[in-house]
Amino acid sequence: MTIADYLIAVLFGIVEGITEWIPVSSTGHMIILDKIFMLNVSDDFFSLFLVVIQLGAILAVIIIFWKEIWPFAGKGNNDPMTAGGVGKYIKKDIFMMWLKIVVACIPATIVGLLFDDIVDEYLYNFICVAIALIVFGIAFIVVEDRMKGRQFRVNSIEEITFKDAFLIGMFQLIAAIFPGTSRSGATIVGSLGMGIRRDIAAKFTFFLAIPVMLGASLLKILKYDGGATSSEWIILAIGMIVAFAVSFAIIKGLLAYIRKHDFKVFGWYRIILGSVLIILGICNVI
Repeated sequence: MTIADYLIAVLFGIVEGITEWIPVSSTGHMIILDKIFMLNVSDDFFSLFLVVIQLGAILAVIIIFWKEIWPFAGKGNNDPMTAGGVGKYIKKDIFMMWLKIVVACIPATIVGLLFDDIVDEYLYNFICVAIALIVFGIAFIVVEDRMKGRQFRVNSIEEITFKDAFLIGMFQLIAAIFPGTSRSGATIVGSLGMGIRRDIAAKFTFFLAIPVMLGASLLKILKYDGGATSSEWIILAIGMIVAFAVSFAIIKGLLAYIRKHDFKVFGWYRIILGSVLIILGICNVI
């Protein structure tokens, strides 16, 4: 390993921290980045790296929203599940939110466990990624135009129903099957189409990412049997740390942005990126 490899790991962490949360597909960006700046690691480890680096990003969500996601409280619990027993130490709204997140995770979890290797082998390529980028870029623009001037049906996390959660999970399933769709992009488009307010859609997507990313990383680690050098583990640690730091800033900035703006800019960006990927593929650059 050289200093350049560690600097490239920093660059991957920056890209992951930015693109994991804004709905533009971290996969599409990683494909382009890998073709420009290749890490000096084995193919098996790089596949692991692309997934586990997300743990740094998810840690930022946990820290930023800790009070909104931790379901346990002391004696001063103002929203207890029950008047007595263990339930009086559980925050009802947060506990119900986690039940809805579990429901939303079911479709992608089943497909991920059954078809993860097939997706990696046959769909992780620039054509599929580019098409998914463009299709969901158009979807963002269409949905935002449709919602213009309308009142949102859901204006808080608590108002999201179990039916809403399951439907959001089905949109997440699309992202699980087709790389380049963007997990956050698919769930946000679906949420907007169902009438969920932009910042609430983004927040629920952030919270949904916690079990999804933890599960995906654990699955990848358990399946990994390629062995790794100490330098490769250091590269992964660097990427995760940088992804955490960048995510911390991006998440707060995104929520501030969408309180005043729509998602159209991300739609146009996705269309442009998808087109670039197709052109690079035609020119045999990727």
